[in-house]
Amino acid sequence: MIDKETRKEIISLINREVVPAIGCTEPVAVALCVAKAKELLGELPQHIELYLSGNILKNAMGVGIPGTGMIGLPIAIALGALVGKSEYGLEVLRDVCPEAVEKGKEYIKEGRISIKLSEDAPSNLHIDVRATGEGDSSSRAIISKSHTGFVFLQQGDNVLLDTLSESSPVAESESEDVALTLKMVYEFATESPLEELEFILEAKRLNKAAAELALSGNYGHSLGATIRSKGTALFGDSPLDHMMSYTSAACDARMGGAQIAVMSNSGSGNQGICATMPVVSYAEDINADEEHLIRALVLSHLTSIYIKQSLGRLSALCGCVVASTGASSGITYLMGGDYHKVTAAVKNMIANLTGMICDGAKPSCSMKISSGVSTALMSAMLAMENRCVTQAEGIISDDVDRSIRNLTSIGREAMRETDKLVLSIMTNK
Repeated sequence: MIDKETRKEIISLINREVVPAIGCTEPVAVALCVAKAKELLGELPQHIELYLSGNILKNAMGVGIPGTGMIGLPIAIALGALVGKSEYGLEVLRDVCPEAVEKGKEYIKEGRISIKLSEDAPSNLHIDVRATGEGDSSSRAIISKSHTGFVFLQQGDNVLLDTLSESSPVAESESEDVALTLKMVYEFATESPLEELEFILEAKRLNKAAAELALSGNYGHSLGATIRSKGTALFGDSPLDHMMSYTSAACDARMGGAQIAVMSNSGSGNQGICATMPVVSYAEDINADEEHLIRALVLSHLTSIYIKQSLGRLSALCGCVVASTGASSGITYLMGGDYHKVTAAVKNMIANLTGMICDGAKPSCSMKISSGVSTALMSAMLAMENRCVTQAEGIISDDVDRSIRNLTSIGREAMRETDKLVLSIMTNK
């Protein structure tokens, strides 16, 4: 049994990592940084110069910006300056309206925005915004390592905050994060007092609302709605059909620029969706009671957080690999699986999905998420039959935590050159 103090630390960790976000978190984080720079400047910037890490550029190029009908960074930057409020965090664009969008288009046409690749960014997640106003007024804001983590603030010549020089370029997770193992994750999710975990139901409420919006509308590639209308003939009226349609629909809404909040995980809305909706859908199909749903959701989200601790915020590895591994854990628990079966499901996931590349946030992310969802169900099924990929096969170790580190080291280290090539391809089309 995990002691009370450790439970408090884990709950604090979940509350930091599982938060509402409107729109894709990379352009939203850029808008947040711009909003802070504007607030420090005290006026609408005459010019905004941005230096961004490659992963921020990659994840912001092709995604819809909520409430605009537009894609990409320029409109997110313009709206961050025009209506963004840093106090809203990842809901910084909450006040976007048609009038603001029109003003944003003019702001872009006037050539007020300059976007450059930061060649020496200390983190894969790095946003450096420099704003200038009338006369010689200026400000600067830097977010690094986490989507809301301000590390440098400057107003004119006055430096208000500078923790950038103290930050390690290697460590991507928060220094105060509790060191987890999969055993700790499982015990926390299944043994903690239920009243301490009920907050996770907000993830169900937000992400299911996003799914239902997309199922009744036209967002992104409408994969969720297509599966809902056409999938029954191919997959049957089955848990797989329901999981895939719900999960991909929520992603359709988010990537398609719907003005709706989703519950994110580790700085990613898609990861939050993928850690939530397969578990919610399966729980509804089997008529699971609320306690089992809550514990399954906590297991899913905390497993995802645990994997991200060693992977880092942004990498060449698609986040659906992480979040669908969490979902498989939650589904296995709902099937009646114990810790050993959950470890089998995790190993089965790592044996299958490792290596799926991230080529930016975009509408087609819903297709990758659907691949993760189907693999999550398959891995859980195998685990419940006591079938697990063995140490003799590929990158899997007998120790599940070592298997997870094998996965994350590939995504964090071995795929660096992949990341560079992906960005080069994306920026030279």
